[in-house]
Amino acid sequence: MELHELLSSYSHKIKIQIRFKDIDKQGHVNNANHITYFEMGRVDYFKEVLRKKNNWIKTGMILAKTEITYKRPILLEDEVYCYTKITRFGTKSFDAETVLTIENNGEKQLCAFGKCTLVCMNYEANETVEVPKEWIEAVEAFEK
Repeated sequence: MELHELLSSYSHKIKIQIRFKDIDKQGHVNNANHITYFEMGRVDYFKEVLRKKNNWIKTGMILAKTEITYKRPILLEDEVYCYTKITRFGTKSFDAETVLTIENNGEKQLCAFGKCTLVCMNYEANETVEVPKEWIEAVEAFEK
């Protein structure tokens, strides 16, 4: 699948600010930062999709699994974008897929892509909870 075709399936995109502290001795973004960039994409995704304040203590989420495939290094001066979408809902969990690209002079290059599983959590009760129906409805409406 070509990058343009892949990105056309994403409705959410944010620009990632590369910080000097993200760069390692080799001069590129250290691989551990990609998980943070994915998280930034998810946080912004839910902010845009839910469009209301959420009590993340009562109805939050916890990262259960993450997978990343690295395709190209990210450098300090690169314009990096994070694309995010929700691809599956279970009873208490859901999957998010993310793509990181560099977009310079109208050209897009794939840097990394990944998938994570998140479990809905009530942190007050310290127990998992079902995915709220309003989340599912909001995501379905947004992704159409």
